[in-house]
Amino acid sequence: MKQLRNDESLVPNLRKRYPAGCRVKLIRMEDPQAPPAGTEGTVLDVDDMGSILVCWDNGSSLSVAYGIDRCRKISE
Repeated sequence: MKQLRNDESLVPNLRKRYPAGCRVKLIRMEDPQAPPAGTEGTVLDVDDMGSILVCWDNGSSLSVAYGIDRCRKISE
């Protein structure tokens, strides 16, 4: 597993990069119940662990785990 960055700026920086309401596209998620790569969704929040909470367009609500899963912002 990838070493996770552990500093005080991580969560505030993620919250700036992925504000509530912005749209993201899933690149990869390490979960058997994950939506397919390419699924789009709306960011709800970033939690205190740095996970990006997303409401996926297919109805899923799995979070993007920082340092493990990958998504990219597609719009504000």
